[in-house]
Amino acid sequence: MRDFVIFGDSTCDLSKELREQFGIEYVAMNFTINDVEYPASLDWNSEEAKAHYDIMRAGKRVFTTQVPKNVYYDSFKACIENGKDVLYISCSSALSASVNMAVKVANELKEEYPNAQIRCVDSLISSLGQGYLLIQASKQRSNGLSVNETADYIENIRLKVNQCGTVESMEYLSRAGRVKASKAFFGNLFGVKPIIISDRKGQNYAYKKVKGYPNARVAIAEHLVNAANGVYDTLLISHADCLDDAILLRDEILKRAEFKEVILSYIGPIVGASVGPGTVIGFTFGEEVTIEGNE
Repeated sequence: MRDFVIFGDSTCDLSKELREQFGIEYVAMNFTINDVEYPASLDWNSEEAKAHYDIMRAGKRVFTTQVPKNVYYDSFKACIENGKDVLYISCSSALSASVNMAVKVANELKEEYPNAQIRCVDSLISSLGQGYLLIQASKQRSNGLSVNETADYIENIRLKVNQCGTVESMEYLSRAGRVKASKAFFGNLFGVKPIIISDRKGQNYAYKKVKGYPNARVAIAEHLVNAANGVYDTLLISHADCLDDAILLRDEILKRAEFKEVILSYIGPIVGASVGPGTVIGFTFGEEVTIEGNE
């Protein structure tokens, strides 16, 4: 059985420390500001993150791209030529078409290297929900599972990763086409906060509204604790330059359940371009997601 390399992408929002701890690589997407393109690195510090989100607060548009084909090709090929297989766990296909390009590249490389195993798994989520699946894949690799066994395992549990969060403004999500909600929902947001989950299709779905952020914090906490269904293993919270809000959400959740581990991380530039500054999102593992959002 061959060893294998685990790849995420720029939407997984795992810190360098976590990637190094679990042996996770990532392929970079790109983002553009004022017609200048930058690689979407996950290795930014708090000052860099604040500067990025301040640009958005000032009204600048941030445009994002998929992982370029050559990045997939070069990254996967290097692993194969080093005698290793590849597992790529992508951003939700409902939010990014990158996984489709990865599959094309995988098929091309399999023609060149018939004995290579390259599995591309659609995570059906993003940010630290995707990151959680990457960490679980690493743990299965450490337990001796093959690349195919690990990929199958991730496909079997991916809908048990529950997401719930809120945004400072729906402007970014609606403009980017990254959220499902009824027209009536969008037409009446003054003074309220949307509660957004990831549904069975991997879409961001604004499924209810509450008055003000304190109530949103309670709603998110209750949703995540209920979804964990007694399995209080890991709580993950990502935020777009609003650490204080992330800490308040963490504390609200921990009032209700004692999670063994809590991970806080910045939302990276790709997810951040779609959700906007002031976003806070929590993730827990537990019950399978059953909600399917429709307009």
